[in-house]
Amino acid sequence: QAGYQTLVMQSGEDAYFTPELLGELIREIKTTGMAVTVSCGELDDAALAHLRACGADRYLLKHETADPALYDRLHPCGTLAHRVACLRSIKRLGYETGSGFMIGLPGQTLDTVAQDLLLLRELGCDMVGIGPFIPHPDTPLRGCAQGSTELTKRAVALARILLPKANL
Repeated sequence: QAGYQTLVMQSGEDAYFTPELLGELIREIKTTGMAVTVSCGELDDAALAHLRACGADRYLLKHETADPALYDRLHPCGTLAHRVACLRSIKRLGYETGSGFMIGLPGQTLDTVAQDLLLLRELGCDMVGIGPFIPHPDTPLRGCAQGSTELTKRAVALARILLPKANL
C-alpha cells in the first residue's frame, strides 16, 4: 500500500533460513506483486533453483575480491572458486545477478581492483555494489585504514563503462 515494489531478503549464511523456509516466505511475498531479491549467502544449485521456482527475481552475492589469496585470508571457511561458481549458477538459473567488492581491503592492489571489475563483467552482473572498506572496532581488521572514497568513485565509473545497463 505504501508503493514498495521490491523487497530484499538478506540474512547471509544463517542455517535457520532453510531453502524451504525461504521458499515459503518468497511465495507469500510474491502474492503482493513485489519483486524479491535474496541475499542469503552461498547456496547449492538445488536450493538456488528452488528459490527461483518459488518466485525469487534477484540474487545478491558479493564476490568481495577477485584475488584468491586475499579471499582466503578474509574467508578461511570458503574459497573464491566456490563463490564464483555459485555466482555462475545464480546467473544460469535466470536470476538478475548482483555482486561487488570493497575498495581498500587490507592487501588489495590496483591490479586486484581491475580484476574485480573484469570479473563483474565476465559474470554479466545486473547489479553491482562497490563501496569503501570501513573498519569496525569489534573486528580483527579494526586497525586497518579505511578505503579511498576517490578510488571507489573511479571504480564505480569504470563499472558503468564495463556494464552500461547494470544497476550500480
